[in-house]
Amino acid sequence: MITLDTDVSEISRVGKTTAGRLNRLGIASVRDLLLFFPFRYEDFRVQKKIADLKPGEQANIVGAIDFIQNRRSSRKRMYITEALVSDGSDTIKIVWFNQPFLAKNLKTGDRVSLAGKIDGESGSLVMPSPQYEKSGTGASLHTQGLVPMYHLTSNITQKQIRFLIAQTIGAAGSLKDWLPPAAAKRQKLIPLLSAVKKIHFPKNHKDIELARQRLAFNELFLLQIQSVLAKLDRQSSQAEPIEFKEKATKDFVGSLPFSLTAAQKKAAWQIIKDIGQNQPMSRLLEGDVGSGKTIVALIAMLNTALNGYQSVLMVPTEILARQHFNSISKLLQNYKIKIGLVTHSEKSIYKLQITNYKLQKNSKIQSRVLGTNTKITAQEVINQSDIVIGTHALIQENIEFKNLVLAIIDEQHRFGVEQRKALIEKSRKNQLPENPLSAISPHFLSMTATPIPRSLALALYGDLDLSIINELPKNRRPIITKVVPEADRQMAYDFIRNQIKSGRQVFVICPLIDLSDKLGVKSVKEEFAKLDAVVFPELKIGLLHGRLKAKEKEAVMQNFLDNEIKILVSTSVVEVGVDVPNATIMMIEGAERFGLAQLHQFRGRVGRAEYQSYCFLFAETASEKTMRRLEALVNCHDGFALARMDLKFRGPGEVFGTAQKGFPELKIATLFDYGLMLRARQEAENIIREDRSLTEWPELKKRIITLNNLTHQE
Repeated sequence: MITLDTDVSEISRVGKTTAGRLNRLGIASVRDLLLFFPFRYEDFRVQKKIADLKPGEQANIVGAIDFIQNRRSSRKRMYITEALVSDGSDTIKIVWFNQPFLAKNLKTGDRVSLAGKIDGESGSLVMPSPQYEKSGTGASLHTQGLVPMYHLTSNITQKQIRFLIAQTIGAAGSLKDWLPPAAAKRQKLIPLLSAVKKIHFPKNHKDIELARQRLAFNELFLLQIQSVLAKLDRQSSQAEPIEFKEKATKDFVGSLPFSLTAAQKKAAWQIIKDIGQNQPMSRLLEGDVGSGKTIVALIAMLNTALNGYQSVLMVPTEILARQHFNSISKLLQNYKIKIGLVTHSEKSIYKLQITNYKLQKNSKIQSRVLGTNTKITAQEVINQSDIVIGTHALIQENIEFKNLVLAIIDEQHRFGVEQRKALIEKSRKNQLPENPLSAISPHFLSMTATPIPRSLALALYGDLDLSIINELPKNRRPIITKVVPEADRQMAYDFIRNQIKSGRQVFVICPLIDLSDKLGVKSVKEEFAKLDAVVFPELKIGLLHGRLKAKEKEAVMQNFLDNEIKILVSTSVVEVGVDVPNATIMMIEGAERFGLAQLHQFRGRVGRAEYQSYCFLFAETASEKTMRRLEALVNCHDGFALARMDLKFRGPGEVFGTAQKGFPELKIATLFDYGLMLRARQEAENIIREDRSLTEWPELKKRIITLNNLTHQE
């Protein structure tokens, strides 16, 4: 008997190979299969006569096979299966590629239902690679009605996934409906069982909308319950207030080699006021690439240190941690503040003891307290530092903070709720009863350069207050952005060569690591090989992508920082990267495959110094829609405006990237569902107001604890 927990390998006609492919899609059980939702539908509700078909349309026809045969194409070395199908009104040619078994499955005289796109011209129409079913063998899954389409990889076909879901849909009756009935009734939502059946096999568009609304509400409701509980937890916690050291802060700001923007000053003051309270701050600092978020955070860390407390800054990569360590050490060189660095490969403390000591670029500064030859541990760095800068090592290694009062995470979406909680828990571990800080939680600041429009940020991160830095430093030159036609590629290469002769460096971004089956899509490996061997054989070129080991990535980036590598060919791993002031050109291949917000992030990797910088966009297609999108990047340098544009152009999944940690993993809801988010927020607040411990709704409580890794105060 098939149950929700039945392994997919036990379903009829699923072998070991297919089960492995399903596993790679995140489908291990029947439950996973039923909750694997379609992303769109082909509309084949109207059956057309062959005589009425028009080129370019999607259509369903039913007819008899008059003729079918396989032939071998000598040029492409593939099998071509050709058939003629007639329905009494006319005859049409059908063509399938590399599926020679079809000539055995389908015979002359068989009645078939076919669905697909019509090609050719009137009088010589062709239906290439249509979905097919033998007619009269039962309900049509693949060629008639509203046919669900799923995001698939790993050699799983749409036919296979539909067949497996149809085979197991009966188990959907065992899905536990954890949404409180009162909430479902107030929101006029259909039952969960109906929603799952309708989303996979709808009869009409109303079915899709009803199912989608129920399933999307479920996702957003869980997100908002998590957010409401986090906010209540914060409100019921105590924090150590940090007194604002006004004179010291003004002196520090006055000593900076640049002036703060009005937006930086506003954000800094919001944070200063928050950390002065005895309730923990929980704030999201959102600012465009290069807008100066770190200096705003440093003002808060300086005040924390001057009050005798500890702060921590956690960042995504070792090289970024080291860069922050060096720059912050330099900025605070006139203060008696110890700055620590904790990564997997490096533990250091910097405390300037010689007034004229010059901080060397990329220097590995060992502890001035324990002696330069002492092997210092992460815990010793923590114990002796006022400001700690580090990576995931801060939460992965067995360390405890001494008196952490301010915790800051850079690039919020790269970490997520679990890491954020772990960092806060580290600060509570050694707060013993005799410790005056035993009952407190640290103030918490998240920073992100991902440009989420305000309304969406408030809906996604409802437990966080929001500060936005929406202007760049006054001396920053706008980056000249150009869409470069293929015919001008050599001119771009010549320009790059001249820039490198002037001492500058270049980023080249490609969408993929390996050569794609989809012709024309650039990969970093082939682009690196071409640039290295053919275009710039005289230059040192580096290769960076996500499959490299952490140490290899660090070494490549360090060589680029040191100007040993002149051109860095990379995938999107550089999107959240280090500050390379010497890089002045960002060249992006296959630019249409990235969202505008992401392209803007790439562009922000250059233009970090006084040199004029450039961003060159190369597209594989010159379609009107592609050119319109890329021209938007040429004409606009506001990340928030670009994100809003891309929400219209492409949809939220492609704008922000479905794999980014920290953004909710939504299967069916989207960031367009702002109204539904607000309704989910209202219901979440109602439920928590009635029963914060959720004892009345044990299934909901279990769902939140297991899926969202949340615990509640009882």
